[in-house]
Amino acid sequence: MTQHYRITLLPGDGIGPEIMAVTITVLKEVGQQLGIGFDFTEALIGGAAIDATGNPLPPETLDTCKASDAVLLAAIGGYKWDALPNDQRPERGLLGLRAGLNLFANLRPAQILPQLIDASTLKREVVEGVDIMVVRELTGGIYFGQPRGIFETKTGERRGINTMVYAEAEIERIGRVAFEAARKRRKRLCSVDKANVLDVSQLWRERMTALAADYPDVELTHLYVDNAAMQLLRAPTQFDTIVTGNLFGDILSDAAAMLTGSIGMLPSASLGASGPGVFEPVHGSAPDIAGQDLANPLAQVLSAAMMLRYGLNEPAAGDRLEAAVQTVLNQGYRTGDIASEGTTRVGCQAMGNALLKALEEPR
Repeated sequence: MTQHYRITLLPGDGIGPEIMAVTITVLKEVGQQLGIGFDFTEALIGGAAIDATGNPLPPETLDTCKASDAVLLAAIGGYKWDALPNDQRPERGLLGLRAGLNLFANLRPAQILPQLIDASTLKREVVEGVDIMVVRELTGGIYFGQPRGIFETKTGERRGINTMVYAEAEIERIGRVAFEAARKRRKRLCSVDKANVLDVSQLWRERMTALAADYPDVELTHLYVDNAAMQLLRAPTQFDTIVTGNLFGDILSDAAAMLTGSIGMLPSASLGASGPGVFEPVHGSAPDIAGQDLANPLAQVLSAAMMLRYGLNEPAAGDRLEAAVQTVLNQGYRTGDIASEGTTRVGCQAMGNALLKALEEPR
């Protein structure tokens, strides 16, 4: 009996439609092989939504996402919309989507693939064996805190304000997600804050320390964010699972991503306590190469694998997609962002065809 899932597709901007097209094709192939049906519904977000409706997150898009089993997002933003007011920019659509679906936990793996180890800008001996999971709090902190805005003072000078706010409940729920993730990995959790300066970080550290009593099998350590950034570059293999707030997680997860050699290879998952999650590649919309068949679709495909595993509880299908990615890399296929001497440089569509062929091979 075929299991059917309702998937909302958000191709977005730039290279988004190209990498989404490849991912839909491989999802259909895996579904056919394993008796999984997908009912795809496409919706607008980001710059594409602004152009069509004037809103980076139209209400009908959010309603469609809420009614689905999972949301697969490609990329948003681009130079075209950079001059818009902050509250009208494409990125506000992503923030609104996360808030609207109550997605408070972002999981971003950064694992060095043996085939791409020499693509890293760091020495092989530094990055070999890197396997990090960054758990970022997603709906609190300075991106959502009030008051915020640009205000005129009594002297006529303008003053910008953003507020970093975390309540105990917000800290504890992301902490539990992180402890559970660490428990499934190598049982080491590093909590990153700035408790030597920020009051909000002092509360963060206090609550993380208290939670550790419920997870005696997980080793909890603490680092200030500046030291954590340095340690990611100095000795990244010391890290297993990292948990941190919204702002720090935004920065550190990108730093961890580049350890692997290309941000174009990394997926992510944004999850809530219930309801659909959002699964998206870490990279941006790359408007400079959009429409030229140059994009790397592998992070989008790996995001679909995370969707299958974490969003739909179909781990076998997720494994199959990840195995196909490993196969094409072993065969030497590379898009331009990860190409090196001795590899076969291909475009987005050709990489998709190689993935299909790998999926069709007898297992």
